[in-house]
Amino acid sequence: MGKILPIILALIGVGAGVSAGFFLRPEPALEDTALGPCGDMQTHEEEAHESSEEDEVSTLEYVKLNNQFVIPVVDDARVAALVVVSLTVEVRQGRKEDVYLREPKLRDAFLQVFFDHANSGGFKGAFTNSSNMDVLRKALLETANDTAKGLISDVLIMDIARQDV
Repeated sequence: MGKILPIILALIGVGAGVSAGFFLRPEPALEDTALGPCGDMQTHEEEAHESSEEDEVSTLEYVKLNNQFVIPVVDDARVAALVVVSLTVEVRQGRKEDVYLREPKLRDAFLQVFFDHANSGGFKGAFTNSSNMDVLRKALLETANDTAKGLISDVLIMDIARQDV
């Protein structure tokens, strides 16, 4: 019994060491593939495409216009509702100050777009449906390009609310 006990302890120790080595070994390296952010497999080509998109996004800056826009909705010669909108514009990095320098002119142009949209019935009924919002976004972007001469690459509607009076 005295000779068997050390042999059993040695076998248990060797078995524990092998088991630990098996479970703790590093994963094999994958050639030409990597795990994406969601755990899916990607090739180096896909990684390069994603990094170029990230580079493009990192070269953009978002500028929140200081004050909200308040637009009256007129019905039968009286104000039937007020619409409040917050906008953010997308510009190339480093052009934030250029937006703030042109903000009064941009706000004036955007207000005219909002007034035209309200007068054409754009803020009545289901005013947040996608077709109404697409028309408004396109008009805002076109006005931004005309006013700021290519400084703004996109106009984002951050908040929109209508309060019936």
